[in-house]
Amino acid sequence: MAQKEIKVALIGNPNTGKTSVFNQLTGLHQQVGNYPGITVEKKIGVCKLSEDVKATIIDLPGTYSLNASSIDENVVIELLMNRNDENFPDVVVVVTEVENLKRNLLLFTQIKDLELPTLLVVNMSDRMQLKGIELDIPFLESELKTSIALVSSRKNIGIEKIKNLILNYQNLSTEPCLNASSIDVEYFDKLRKAFPNQLLYKLWLVITQDVNFLNLERKELKSSFTKSHADLKRLQQKETIKRYQFINDTLKIGQKIDRSKASDFRAKLDRVLTHKIFGYVIFFVILFGIFQSIFEWSKYPMDFIDSSFANLASYAKNSLPAGEFTNLISEGIIPGIGGILIFIPQIAFLFLFISVLEESGYMSRVVFLMDKIMRRFGLSGKSVVPLISGTACAIPAIMSARNIENWKERLITILVTPFITCSARLPVYAILIALIIPDEKLFGFMSLQGLTLMILYLLGFGVAIFSAYILNKILNIKSKSYFVVEMPSYKIPMFKNVAINVLEKTRAFVFGAGKIILALSIVLWFLGSHGLGKNFKNAEQIVKQQLDTKNVVYSQKYLDDQVSAYKLENSFIGIIGKSIEPVIKPLGYDWKIGIAVVSSFAAREVFVGTLATIYSVGSHSDEEDTIKNRMAAEVHADGSKIFNFPTGISLLLFYAFAMQCVSTLAIVKKETNSWKWPIIQLVFMSGFAYLTALLAYQFLK
Repeated sequence: MAQKEIKVALIGNPNTGKTSVFNQLTGLHQQVGNYPGITVEKKIGVCKLSEDVKATIIDLPGTYSLNASSIDENVVIELLMNRNDENFPDVVVVVTEVENLKRNLLLFTQIKDLELPTLLVVNMSDRMQLKGIELDIPFLESELKTSIALVSSRKNIGIEKIKNLILNYQNLSTEPCLNASSIDVEYFDKLRKAFPNQLLYKLWLVITQDVNFLNLERKELKSSFTKSHADLKRLQQKETIKRYQFINDTLKIGQKIDRSKASDFRAKLDRVLTHKIFGYVIFFVILFGIFQSIFEWSKYPMDFIDSSFANLASYAKNSLPAGEFTNLISEGIIPGIGGILIFIPQIAFLFLFISVLEESGYMSRVVFLMDKIMRRFGLSGKSVVPLISGTACAIPAIMSARNIENWKERLITILVTPFITCSARLPVYAILIALIIPDEKLFGFMSLQGLTLMILYLLGFGVAIFSAYILNKILNIKSKSYFVVEMPSYKIPMFKNVAINVLEKTRAFVFGAGKIILALSIVLWFLGSHGLGKNFKNAEQIVKQQLDTKNVVYSQKYLDDQVSAYKLENSFIGIIGKSIEPVIKPLGYDWKIGIAVVSSFAAREVFVGTLATIYSVGSHSDEEDTIKNRMAAEVHADGSKIFNFPTGISLLLFYAFAMQCVSTLAIVKKETNSWKWPIIQLVFMSGFAYLTALLAYQFLK
């Protein structure tokens, strides 16, 4: 028997714990995607309410009101007003939090005017005693014309009540809290008479917002009831005042706050964490600790994964019948999968730390702190959010720049964000740092490798800021947006939220970048294992002649390795690599590195997987060498190491600055609605990366 489905829209201001409530309701039964036609992320989860009823919950972007000023907020309005939308909700759940109930209720009263079944969730109830807050729930339910669930998502209190209220959503009142026509009686009376079959507040939103949901011509509505921008703003302000008057009157009785019982720990901590000197020192120390830990903690699982796949490849080659299929598995697929999984520990730890900083409330303090620096370089304070988000991935970071209203400031943010070191660069940095930087400690506790990683992150951030400064001068930005950031309460991070976030992001890496890496590994294996011409077909005969001419005494194992290397050099991939070698040789790269650099344009992290595949194809040795060991053993014809210090630094700088991600280019094109800016971005970043890598290698060699 098919289960009955209730569609639920989860809505609330930022920092109300909406995502925590979503996670408690849905657990791991979540899907993340984009709304059709736009780059706004949507999360949908499933929650079982009873044996035969389930709830499909859509977690909408955080919004302060239905007076939209960004694409994110527009998504909320259009969903709530478009009954033809497949996700149109049967019931709306508005999440508020106990300390900022007055501000949160503005959105709630607007949604109630849409006459949808609406449930009010008051989150963080566990902080009421700490803050000296008491709520008269029966009175608030009566005045707000709804049912209220008092919950603590942190302690899993009240979640069952939410489920029960959703299950019985037909019992929720659809009556508005206050009459929208009180904003301007004469104007709204005319509006009602002209469209008697339409909901008054929906008409008002169509007039004031860039949305259309009614079965009538927008021109008809606009021409009859149009007002100047100033008049509309005046009416919106009047609406906001009316709503806050109602909220204030309601909370005077329904909410009692005894400040003598409250703790002012937050204010004291804020003074330290946002201090003009100590704030930056603390942030630097936290960053330093994070990058030290990423290397120290992930070292052991990475070594285990690396050696396990080396053993597996060797086992497959020795156990399976000799032939093309065995070569594909042992030299293409297994090294390819190993090139994906080896970096899961570092990526998981990176997202773990980012999630903890966000969950604790500290990330908002960082945004506030860094705003003071950003403005000196012509960036909007709101640009800090995309730049910090860029440490995870440039794609959602660029998408988050939609919250910047000023087009030029938004454009600058989009153009410089790819300089921020993202998690895709982490695999490249990790393997190169491990090859060229000694695994030693300064002063007994400071890892040189961790310190190098931190310097690369700071370098990316510094170049992004400098580029923004130059672009600000070139584009001549005159107008500036005001920056508003909310300081949420400090919280002990919820394990469930952190775990789900880490799992989602790591899974996105494995199944997103992983598919590209594995596919390229198979293609590269084919190109490296096949070729045309006499040199490839007669490789063993030619190598034997060369060795005999030099009177070299050799074993069969040595001969096999020499033949494999010769065949690789004359394979399809060898021909491609040799053709681009003159361009990359001044950077210290050989043709194998060149192939890895070109193939990694699909995704930066492909670099390591590509080299793993090339070196697996190029070596028939039975030794169970790991990726790192094979790279370390690579030598030039004169016996010198290929991955020496100058080449390693050159590669690190190249990947720090190059636009090595086709997905980022695609998202820039979508966000700017033009190929002009991504092409400029690609040319400038690649040129800058090449020049920097060239200077570094020539200076250090």
